[in-house]
Amino acid sequence: MMRAPVNRIIPFSNVDGPGNRTSIFFQGCPFNCLFCHNPETIHMCRGCGACVDKCPVKALRMDDGGRVAWDSGLCVGCDTCIHVCPHDASPRVRWMTVEEVMAQVRRAAPYIGGVTTSGGECTQQYDFLIALFREVRSLGKTCLVDSNGSFDFEADPRLLEVCDGVMLDVKAVDRSWSERLIGCDGEIVLRNLDYLLKAGKLQEVRTVIFPDRDADNETTVRYVAGHIGDACDYKIICYRPFGVRERYQKLLGEDTTDSAYAEGYARLARKLGAGRAFVV
Repeated sequence: MMRAPVNRIIPFSNVDGPGNRTSIFFQGCPFNCLFCHNPETIHMCRGCGACVDKCPVKALRMDDGGRVAWDSGLCVGCDTCIHVCPHDASPRVRWMTVEEVMAQVRRAAPYIGGVTTSGGECTQQYDFLIALFREVRSLGKTCLVDSNGSFDFEADPRLLEVCDGVMLDVKAVDRSWSERLIGCDGEIVLRNLDYLLKAGKLQEVRTVIFPDRDADNETTVRYVAGHIGDACDYKIICYRPFGVRERYQKLLGEDTTDSAYAEGYARLARKLGAGRAFVV
């Protein structure tokens, strides 16, 4: 039976796509973005046990197989385990079937417009998403994918056939800045931007604006705005250091991006034709 690693499910979210949605966060991501706000979703638990003795309510233990076992009934959600983890992982991942996920979706169904899958990077669970979305659509609900663009959507379009749209992060355009920021050149992300736009599946694009990175910020905004026009929303996001791993805060700056500074890039995007650009 097919299972996927689920980090958490938020039954009602109004920030993960239009309207009220159930958001499902999967574990695992091929990128290592320096400014990631949920780095505990990047890797799978290695079973090192560093979190076990730190848990204040003893909700964690080492099982006979050398794995960290999590007791959700004892857990109080204090997040101590993910803060002390040296591997950017979480011991609170559940390997769930499609039906187990759908049980939670069905409970929320009367109050939501659809489901958004996120992560980590949810497209790493490609076949699971296809099966899940077929079930969600049978309820008359929409399905959105929140993606970092690491999966080649054009190479296998099956997911887009059961998906209503993709919310795509375009973090950088300049190769050297991309390699520093996310750990790869980002070419696959730009190819996906073009393909999703042509396929009519681009729900929104998001770019984080960093303090004191004028040239890199402008290069990315100009590229995206010139491509998408009015086809979708373009979210210009202020960098916020809160939640960013401490070892990376000094590389990116310890100050939040000024909203007026970010608004300048939103105006630039609108001037270049992206009329639905705005700051968040």
